[in-house]
Amino acid sequence: MFSAIPTVWIVLIIILIILIGLTVALYFFGKRMEKRQAEQEEQLEAAKQSISMLIIDKKRLKLKESGLPEQIIAQTPWYAKRSRVPIVKAKVGPRIMTLIADERLFDDIPVKKEVKATVSGLYITGVRGLHGRIERNVEKKKGLRAWLLRRANRNR
Repeated sequence: MFSAIPTVWIVLIIILIILIGLTVALYFFGKRMEKRQAEQEEQLEAAKQSISMLIIDKKRLKLKESGLPEQIIAQTPWYAKRSRVPIVKAKVGPRIMTLIADERLFDDIPVKKEVKATVSGLYITGVRGLHGRIERNVEKKKGLRAWLLRRANRNR
């Protein structure tokens, strides 16, 4: 007669089939999200305009604490309401506005300086210095050697 397959192999085959199914599902979900992001980028590009502004303050705040209009908070998905968003308070002309910065730009935005910003609605998509250059906050990645040197200097 034929020998029975051990139950361990059956369980491993079922787990492998489930993992393959999840990988395929994530692939198609990722493609769909990529298309949505491309459409959103096109909309931001279409509505962008350059504005000179004085940056008053910048912080990462929860959406409820940010001071943004209630309509924007209501439009946000439930899973994003608890996350911290890069918020910039700036004086645009005579008005003080609360804007959302792009995550990639947030560290480069200077505080208490006048900048020329590319804005799309309430979203800051680009920043250039109005008077002079903007100093970038580029930190070098600290490796094992730098950590060991710091530790050795601290113990002296």
